[in-house]
Amino acid sequence: MTPVEITYVGGPTAVVELGGVRLLTDPTFDAPGEYPLGTRKLVKTAGPAVAASEIGAVDAVLLSHDQHPDNLDTAGRTYLSAAPLTLSTASAYDRVGAPVRALPAWEHVELPRPDGGGALRVTAVPALHGPAGSEPVVGEVTGFVLSGEGLPKVYVSGDNASLDVVREIARREGPFDVAVLFAGAARTPLVPDAPLTLTSEQAARAAVILGARHVVPLHFEHWGHFTEDGATLAKVFTEAGLSDRLHLLEPGGPRCGCSAARRGPA
Repeated sequence: MTPVEITYVGGPTAVVELGGVRLLTDPTFDAPGEYPLGTRKLVKTAGPAVAASEIGAVDAVLLSHDQHPDNLDTAGRTYLSAAPLTLSTASAYDRVGAPVRALPAWEHVELPRPDGGGALRVTAVPALHGPAGSEPVVGEVTGFVLSGEGLPKVYVSGDNASLDVVREIARREGPFDVAVLFAGAARTPLVPDAPLTLTSEQAARAAVILGARHVVPLHFEHWGHFTEDGATLAKVFTEAGLSDRLHLLEPGGPRCGCSAARRGPA
């Protein structure tokens, strides 16, 4: 089976290469700094390990949502303006316009594969960016499933905090070979009593629900509102007997398959 190769840029941003198709998740290329959001602010603590100019050509951007700067920052918006295609939510299309294409949940697009294997199917799947009922506050978010003949099936969660959503995706689209999970147990005053992304424990449970043989966490560091980090993920996965599934990639590290380039005790 053709491997999936993932290059971790930082935060929620990674290059995912599958069947010769190059995809970029949630572009964030700004330097560290503060982002005021009404009466609150988000603080970026580290810049990208790979500059936007060094990413190279991509076939599409997978944008989980546009309304929060930790998923689409100022330089990320500039990057979108030159991208050939950005798949995201209807809300993102309303706010950003072209080249964003709204892709409703459970609908898909097919991208031609230069490896001659036909097409890479990109299916939008639900995501809930916080506890049930928080949608009017946090806004619309999407995840993605990548699949194709002779390819591993990949789930990219986006900012999802719901295991019920994960169960629905597993039921309709699973099992998965690779789960790219946005983790970190993000917390902000926007929803003070619950995490806005998966906790480490939830990420481990999601791996089992999805049947994922490989888990690549994103969006668990480089911003001040994350309450759990790579060490927490490694500890929880080890305690759950799942350490062989966890791949903590080095930001800016060499392009790698999911069986390589681990970091720390995982």
